Amino acid sequence: MTQPSWNLDGPVVLVGAGKMGTALLSGWLAAGLDPRELVVLDPYPSREALALCCDHGAGMAASVEQLAGSAPSVLVLAVKPQVMAGALPAVAICAGPDTVTLSIAAGRNMASFEQHLPPGSSVVRAMPNTPAAIGRGITVLCANEHTTGEQRDLCGRLMAAVGEVSWMKDEALMDAVTAVSGSGPAYVFLLAEAMAAAGVKAGLDPALAARLARVTVAGSGELLAQSPLEAAKLRENVTSPGGTTAAALGVLMGDHGLPALMEEAVAAAVARGKALSK
Repeated sequence: MTQPSWNLDGPVVLVGAGKMGTALLSGWLAAGLDPRELVVLDPYPSREALALCCDHGAGMAASVEQLAGSAPSVLVLAVKPQVMAGALPAVAICAGPDTVTLSIAAGRNMASFEQHLPPGSSVVRAMPNTPAAIGRGITVLCANEHTTGEQRDLCGRLMAAVGEVSWMKDEALMDAVTAVSGSGPAYVFLLAEAMAAAGVKAGLDPALAARLARVTVAGSGELLAQSPLEAAKLRENVTSPGGTTAAALGVLMGDHGLPALMEEAVAAAVARGKALSK
């Protein structure tokens, strides 16, 4: 099937080719974005990003000075939040009047980008998560008032190349998004770790315990993805009254159990996100 045209007025410049940047690059190429319209700006790209660029013919640059031609259609900022302050002023100079700046940095609000860009610049803030590496991520986006409908569509399409996409109007809620879906994969991986460790303590061989935990978490996630039922209903379907699962859930759902811990964890992540934006 022929991929629809991306209708770009300039290249997509990806600033930062770490794990998430590489996942985006791979998704864009698979979605039919012309590699000749792609430039990766990173003095130390990941090995995977370097291979993708070499195999597909996408452009690479180690510095802004090496960028040539028209201003980017999209300037995608995929560097870590901790180094954004140093990187942004250097790359902002390549943005043109019709460039939309798309940031995936946690905790960095749109105002922090606008102050380095020309007045009236389009800015979109996005929060993806690491399952983007296998095309199963979810990204929430928020745009400033200067962003056109076409620019919104383009940014949404870029992020849809690595998973599901949702838009929100209230940027203040992006820290909550980050705390739930952005950081969420780490919570799930911790669950698998804890299940395996508990299995070992119950007498299982470590390798078997790790396998049981990994496959159970992965399979349950896929069931949740494919089932029309709510998570609560799926949980109830596993739980026989008076059975072993009910006994375990009595601990996990107690006053100081998983729901209370998760609420505390998400609140801590939200607070950290707000602190990063200052």
